[in-house]
Amino acid sequence: MNNQHFANITISLPVFMASLILGIQPLPNQELSPPECRLGKWNLPALVNPIKKKLPVLIPRVPVTCCQEDISCLDQAIYNDKKSLLKSIDYSLQYLQTEQAITAYQKSEITRERVYNSLQRFRQLLISTKSPQALQAAIEKEFVFYQSVGRDNKGTVLFTAYYEPLYLASRQPTKEFRYPAYRSPADLESWAKPHPSRSQLEGVDGLQGSKGKLKGLELFWFKDRLEPYMIQIQGSAKLKLTDGTQTTIGYASNTAYNYRSLGRSLVDDGKFPLEGLNMPIILDYFRKHPQDLNIYIPRDQSFVFFQETYGKPAQGSISVPLTPERSIATDKSLMPPGALALIRAPFPYINKSNKIENRLVSRYVLDQDTGGAIKGAGRVDYFLGTGEAAGERAGVTVSNGQLFYLLLKP
Repeated sequence: MNNQHFANITISLPVFMASLILGIQPLPNQELSPPECRLGKWNLPALVNPIKKKLPVLIPRVPVTCCQEDISCLDQAIYNDKKSLLKSIDYSLQYLQTEQAITAYQKSEITRERVYNSLQRFRQLLISTKSPQALQAAIEKEFVFYQSVGRDNKGTVLFTAYYEPLYLASRQPTKEFRYPAYRSPADLESWAKPHPSRSQLEGVDGLQGSKGKLKGLELFWFKDRLEPYMIQIQGSAKLKLTDGTQTTIGYASNTAYNYRSLGRSLVDDGKFPLEGLNMPIILDYFRKHPQDLNIYIPRDQSFVFFQETYGKPAQGSISVPLTPERSIATDKSLMPPGALALIRAPFPYINKSNKIENRLVSRYVLDQDTGGAIKGAGRVDYFLGTGEAAGERAGVTVSNGQLFYLLLKP
């Protein structure tokens, strides 16, 4: 899970890798060869003049059917690993039966029962159908597609991605392992606002936490200052410990400040142009200029606290495990959590030559996370899993696509 942290957020929320590079220009929409199958058909038609009438955030529309010789509208990965998708569906079904879900759906026009029944029926179809084409046909017959109006009232949604990093850490401070991640203060709710800033809590160099409010709250220590900060961005991590054991940490709480991204700060200072900036470039800059971490990290006044989770998988804001490439994070003003969605966008993959290439994919996903950097109908963050390869892909995921929620016809 990622954990973005904004004022007054009290539940476990994701902070996104994309937050570091927020504002970077996305990949252009890719065109399919037959003109009638180009991505334009996935955009919303001009239903109303948004100047005269405000659009709702979700628009019901007929399903976007596959064109002849166009298989890009199908979820080609769905039958390669059906078990993982079924498990992710079960997590959402489990959540939808909780008091948390009942509360989340109280003010929604879409009922919790309809979302639950839609997931149940999709699960049945997933088990009974034998091909993406058969599943698509069944869905078109039984479901309504509710498309997000996106950032432009035409359905354009910006996709980014996040992941769970894997780092070497120590339970004790040493000359080599000096930079702590911290557990949540027991009295955090009683802290006067405005809360202490990041630099007030840990110092400009990240090494002064033991001299103030963070004394005794150290959870694990890291070699590189950027590592515990990156965990604050991602919200969770797997740790290989110096004693040979492994564990995990996850989000616990945060201070009441808006997040400020490293990428945006670098652009504002003229270090890089906005166009073409990505996570590998940002990380390479700080490897070459580690002293600049003391300049740019303190500009992010927000601060995230953690808890040891003892090997549990990364979790989203609804307290269920996230499933790689099947869980997304959205703004919950769009749809309460747990629902079935279809996303379509170019995403990076590592090919056989160990190079990144973009592939246009359609993917059925579960909306199981949220975060302060993911605002409005035009943003989705896509969970890619754990480790270095997931991190490489997440760092260069910035693309335009479309988002649909699938609900059974009334």
